[in-house]
Amino acid sequence: MKPKKYVVSLSGGKDSTAMLLRLIAEKRPIDYIIFCDTGLEFPQMYEHIDKLEKYIGRPIIRLKAEHDFEYYFFVYHPKRKNPELEKYDGMSWGGPRSRWCTGMLKKRVLDAYFKDLKKDYEIVEYIGIAADEPDRVKDAYYPLVEWNMTERDCLAYCYERGFTWGGLYKIFHRVSCWCCPLQSFDELRKLRKHFPELWKQLEFWDKNTWRTFKPGYSVQALNVRFDFEEERQAQGKSIRNKEFYTALRGRLKEVA
Repeated sequence: MKPKKYVVSLSGGKDSTAMLLRLIAEKRPIDYIIFCDTGLEFPQMYEHIDKLEKYIGRPIIRLKAEHDFEYYFFVYHPKRKNPELEKYDGMSWGGPRSRWCTGMLKKRVLDAYFKDLKKDYEIVEYIGIAADEPDRVKDAYYPLVEWNMTERDCLAYCYERGFTWGGLYKIFHRVSCWCCPLQSFDELRKLRKHFPELWKQLEFWDKNTWRTFKPGYSVQALNVRFDFEEERQAQGKSIRNKEFYTALRGRLKEVA
């Protein structure tokens, strides 16, 4: 029988952070703490990981893919199922049916790491899924579910111990890759408002790739929409009624 190794999968968000802190507080066995760095985290997240590492007094192993996001986005040329796409370089933006960024920058990296560990050890992986996310629970160990800690509980637990992520959770509901096209319009509005330098990076990537950022919306089109919303709100007009959407379609045609 192989000896056991206990591994904490740390995303750096409120749930996995709360899980790690409580595991340590309860003196649960931990051999490795791993953080898979996509290179697309908010600057405050990297500061949080450094702060957390100092606080717990244990090393956090940082894993990264062989290539960065821009390589896969602009250069990497996979064999494509649709021959019409063969003329394009790069993976461009992911989407609901093609979350390549998660696969290339995270899943493959973690799978390779665990495959290597499993040669010599039986692995017990701690995963930070909260008690109010039962649809995400699969075959692993979920301490937060055992403790009945919800997402709100996890955030409060972290705040009580001085972990604030530089205010990220006061702006966003979820804190993950800042450039994800699957974000809601509301989250993207906040990104544009609070992180203009990241928004400029998003504009650059979008102008130089072949796939639209979101269905029906380039980043330029999002700028048009958000500017129009601000214009309407300044006039005390609705941004939710038929009049707004009719006028918006006219504005968007100008950048189509």
